[in-house]
Amino acid sequence: MIPNDGYLPDPFPVAAYRQRVAGLDVRGGAVVSGSFQGFDQTYLLDALARLGPGFVGVTQVPETVSDAEIARLDAAGVRAVRFNLRRGGSAALHALEPLARRVHDLAGWHAELYVDARDLPELLPVLRRLPAVSIDHLGLHRDGLTHLLTAVEQGARVKATGFGRVALDPAETIAAIMAVDPTALMAGTDLPSTRARRPFADADLDLLADAVDGRHQAAVRWANAAAFYRIGALTHWPV
Repeated sequence: MIPNDGYLPDPFPVAAYRQRVAGLDVRGGAVVSGSFQGFDQTYLLDALARLGPGFVGVTQVPETVSDAEIARLDAAGVRAVRFNLRRGGSAALHALEPLARRVHDLAGWHAELYVDARDLPELLPVLRRLPAVSIDHLGLHRDGLTHLLTAVEQGARVKATGFGRVALDPAETIAAIMAVDPTALMAGTDLPSTRARRPFADADLDLLADAVDGRHQAAVRWANAAAFYRIGALTHWPV
């Protein structure tokens, strides 16, 4: 593991994850490599093997990654390449478009951006050209909401995660996204919530449920993400 600004997380193995979500009826999800893992795939691939069907991976790869390595990761369940514009550890910003296009062409992966929505204006022209994009943690900041909604209008998906790390009202932001495109929003836990002001709480899902119209509940909780991450055939969220 690679310290990021001097930070390394405490261990959070698969057993701890399973124990934490035991009461939530979690059927699957996306396991995301952190900045402190850099381009090493050991932790991610081990977690996917232990978690089994229904779980897929989001990882960081260098722009020089080989076609063979992309194929290997895809076979192990990886479905997206992450660009961590907040913390680093991923490929550089200049590689965003060529690498995102390449992994999509080779394996159907999408590009995931950990980015403050206030920084989106300069990225929007690039994001518009990409085949598939998601943005983490509701875009992080209320002052970037207009830009985030523009990205949603262009086809970007948004992860409703990390309520303990954002500088915005999650309910208001969720409602705004739903008004633009109900298929864009994807729920998640953000466990183990590294460096968040507070970790994920079960009440975050209650907040999400209150902010989403009942007819869209199953889609936001599972179907939107299952289709985007291409895991819908493996499992489902109960309606």
